[in-house]
Amino acid sequence: QVQVVESGGGLVQAGGSLRLSCAVSGRTDTIYNIAWFRQAPEKEHEFVAAITWSGGSTTYADSVKGRFTISRDNVKNTVYLQMNTLNSEDTAVYSCAAKHRFSANYGYWGQGTQVTVSS
Repeated sequence: QVQVVESGGGLVQAGGSLRLSCAVSGRTDTIYNIAWFRQAPEKEHEFVAAITWSGGSTTYADSVKGRFTISRDNVKNTVYLQMNTLNSEDTAVYSCAAKHRFSANYGYWGQGTQVTVSS
């Protein structure tokens, strides 16, 4: 089993920055990658970024490329999402999720953290 817990959400002004953390515990040796997703009110669940647990390869949604950076600290078992130049469209509940090595889906999810960008 793997557990993921998000933190770092809050209220920020447009143009500002925020860093989210995803603390990972349990069988981290079984993880393929960690991803961030978000869901805004009345909008679909959206992929934001992902990073492979061992190699550190990253993937980003077009909407956040150049503004968000995903990184990991394998000593602390934590994945970060640095969000810069935030705008109102980034307001959402952000969740991190872990994918098992042999799974096609993200099977482990956190409870989410609210990010609100004020204009």
